[in-house]
Amino acid sequence: MTEAELEELIIDCPTLYHMAERGSWESIKQYGLMSTSALMDHYAVDPVERAKIESQHRPASVEVTADKLPRAVVRDQIPMSDSGLRRALPDHLSPADWYKLLNNKVFFWLSEVRLHKLTNAKAYRNQEHDVLEIDTRSLVEAHRDSIWLCPINSGCTKPMPHPRDESSFSRIPAYPYSYWRKKRGRRERVVELAVDHSVEDIRKHVRRVVVKRGINVLMTLE
Repeated sequence: MTEAELEELIIDCPTLYHMAERGSWESIKQYGLMSTSALMDHYAVDPVERAKIESQHRPASVEVTADKLPRAVVRDQIPMSDSGLRRALPDHLSPADWYKLLNNKVFFWLSEVRLHKLTNAKAYRNQEHDVLEIDTRSLVEAHRDSIWLCPINSGCTKPMPHPRDESSFSRIPAYPYSYWRKKRGRRERVVELAVDHSVEDIRKHVRRVVVKRGINVLMTLE
């Protein structure tokens, strides 16, 4: 991706979206937006339990607690399955490898359409979520060297387990933007933006935080 292409992406996708557990915004403001692995570090989770959370499929959300820290929730992975990943991954990667890879990243959608596919999915549409709307330019400028771009929904294998491997994620300079420009509309050339480990200064990049159910905004938190 050239600098001109990055600028085009930022103009086309000026806002990033992150769906968080309802009620988590106050904790995120204080401690930053953490990946699952970062959360395990922060809460000093027992190694045996940590291995289950990071390297196994989560059919349901998992609550994490620690003295003097607020309750935290690791989201479920309902859109994925071991069987789907076995079909999607090459022989040198196992489902456990893929879960660990994803769990070390903080993920953002580049379009509200993609966000709503998740918030309005059958498993989530009746739940409330804290949704962070992030200034794309601000986040990219602050965390450029820690950012990965991905052209697929890396955390979904349903209904079709599209092929994927570690090369599905590219650093900004290596992302094949011109290839995807020929194939997709301007808000689909990158599907996911991910940041290594955590975004401690996420509050600096927030435009708005809302509570959503499905596609509907119920209230504004910030």
